[in-house]
Amino acid sequence: MSARQNSSPLTRQVTLTVLTLATFALAIVVGFGFYATSQADDASLVRQKMFIADGLKDQIASVQREQESVSVWDDAIINVRAGNQTWIEENLSVWMYTYYGHNRVYILDAANHAIHAMREGKVVDASAYGEDQPTLLPIIEKLRRMLAGPPQTDAYGQPAKMVAEDLVSLDGAPAIVSVAPLLPSSDRISQAQGTEYLHVSVEFINNAVIGKIAGKYLLDGARLVPLSQPAGPAAVPLVDSRGVILGYIGWDQLRPGLALVREIAPALAIALLLAGGVLVFLLSRLRRASTALQTSQDQAQYLAFHDTLTGLPNRALFEDRLRRTLLFASRDKTRVALLYLDLDRFKHINDTLGHPAGDELVRQTAARLKHTIREVDTVARLGGDEFAVILLDVPDVGSAEDIAERLLLKLREPFRLIDDQVFVSASVGIALSSGSDTDADELLRKADIALYEAKKNGRGCYELFAGDMDDLLLRKRKVESELRKALEGEGGIKLAYQPVFAADGRAILGAEALIRWGHEVHGALPAAQFIAIAEERGLIGDLGKWALGEACRFAAGTELPWIAVNISPMQLRDIGFAGQVADILSETGLDPCRLQLETTESVLLEHNDTIGTVIAALRQSGICIVLDDFGTGYSSLSYLRRQAIDKLKIDRSFVHLLDEDESARAIAKTLIELAQALKVEVTAEGVETDAQKALLVGMGCRQLQGYLLSPPLEPGQLLALPGVSPADRERSAARA
Repeated sequence: MSARQNSSPLTRQVTLTVLTLATFALAIVVGFGFYATSQADDASLVRQKMFIADGLKDQIASVQREQESVSVWDDAIINVRAGNQTWIEENLSVWMYTYYGHNRVYILDAANHAIHAMREGKVVDASAYGEDQPTLLPIIEKLRRMLAGPPQTDAYGQPAKMVAEDLVSLDGAPAIVSVAPLLPSSDRISQAQGTEYLHVSVEFINNAVIGKIAGKYLLDGARLVPLSQPAGPAAVPLVDSRGVILGYIGWDQLRPGLALVREIAPALAIALLLAGGVLVFLLSRLRRASTALQTSQDQAQYLAFHDTLTGLPNRALFEDRLRRTLLFASRDKTRVALLYLDLDRFKHINDTLGHPAGDELVRQTAARLKHTIREVDTVARLGGDEFAVILLDVPDVGSAEDIAERLLLKLREPFRLIDDQVFVSASVGIALSSGSDTDADELLRKADIALYEAKKNGRGCYELFAGDMDDLLLRKRKVESELRKALEGEGGIKLAYQPVFAADGRAILGAEALIRWGHEVHGALPAAQFIAIAEERGLIGDLGKWALGEACRFAAGTELPWIAVNISPMQLRDIGFAGQVADILSETGLDPCRLQLETTESVLLEHNDTIGTVIAALRQSGICIVLDDFGTGYSSLSYLRRQAIDKLKIDRSFVHLLDEDESARAIAKTLIELAQALKVEVTAEGVETDAQKALLVGMGCRQLQGYLLSPPLEPGQLLALPGVSPADRERSAARA
């Protein structure tokens, strides 16, 4: 009790100090935030006013330029002097309304009498000018004084423009008024000083004009604010030459500071709540720090060597026990067996039943493993759904296999997860120590290889490590290493192109790019072999990107209607694949409509949102999706019916038997009719005889591919075929 009393004043003092500092810091942050917000909004408002003022000046200058396009013109002087009202209407008044939007135009003679008047696109009696004359006369007289004076020059020594403008109020609305003399555009017309006709143009400053001004600067809500209404801070006055305010241009003020505060306010509130929670937590921990120290140390020691979900030894403790076990086995001349165990399709459980169910499955699996092995043996969880078992004093290989079989049988029993019965299988890899020189890392590596073989051989089984597994792995790693070098530009990988022909066997419809690797040691490696290694070792993305780039670059320089490139289903599982293809098309200049991507029909069985999204994005861009080897798998007809693909390719296994197997002919005919019903194209691959070709054409197949027509060709050989000439230089230059 005395200890608590002694610590209480210190706790209160620390609490008060921390709260005071937190309050002070909060006040500083809030005050600075308000100040910064106000400053940012004020600076933004100044810029917005400058934008509107400059926009108004530009609009006045625009009216003058538009007026100048008709006032400096020989024909204008000739027709005005002749009183040609039709010409004046078509060129000086109504045209200014229809083309530029000027609301009123008056033509005045040398005595400032109106000889023509237009309002809102309609010619009116010239007497209408009398209504506007009192307002317009000061501007007109200003121009007359300019015309009567000596010639003026601008800052560049050029004759100054003879024009007078001002803002006025007509019919209670502000307007831009520009008055200019009708001047000759050549020496053909002479005009004595003081005899000039005047062109008076009026453009009302309405919401349309204001919207055009504000639209340049992305200001919303721009409007005309009359003097009878409050203008607010976001407004610029319309002031005439005498300083009289005619109205205001108002808009919805952009407040970047306030917008930023509103945007980050939820985050700030959450941060403050979190900070407050952390503060309360720290203060509460302070009271319990002395008594909890030993407990936390014990817990940390336990967590460092045990899995929190199952309570089993973790990887660190497992590796330590394995090394100790091998050391004792070497001394006692006994053997140790290591079992690597992995649940099959564990991700499917997580995806369908949720992570809590997955965690429960891991816990129940750990319990079954622990109760199946002896107490002297060790079972550990290495992570996720991976477990390892160390078996001591194993007399022979058969004993290790018996234990592995018992474990598999135990795991095949149904699991009860979230009131549901679930059946799970597992794969096991077994490795045995071979003597006193057995290394822990080597034993781990061998068990991992054996587990990989078990999964590859169908899952739900065990595999014992054998020496040829190591050799196979080494060969795969060597091929992987050399494939990486080849992709980095050391050569060996190239593309061949097999053309696809029309039913006549002569017209080339397109070509399929086929990857080839002429290995300097192993010779020509089968594509299926090194592509499988690329998929297994995570290289398929780089290999596919290289092939797609090479094929698109080649096709862009030819007149081929389209090029087809094979892609792996693993590429379609990458959400960024569609963007990667778009980048390659942009870089090579190939039209998306000239690219076809071929994939196996197995993708239809994957209920994968990512694959659906990627395929939809590719088709949206114009790329065609083709199902290769169609008919050999289990396609979803509902998927096909939704038009998720553009073409089917009949597998060569059906085509090969066409002229000797009636069932093969029936299958091929059904596939062609299915494609026609779905309104997608169909290609038959592997055509090798004239009989096969005739049968396919008779069934309605219009695209043929195979050695009868052409084998895969080098790029130069393909370009030598009729209809596949290189694109002309102008098109290549334009594409570049």
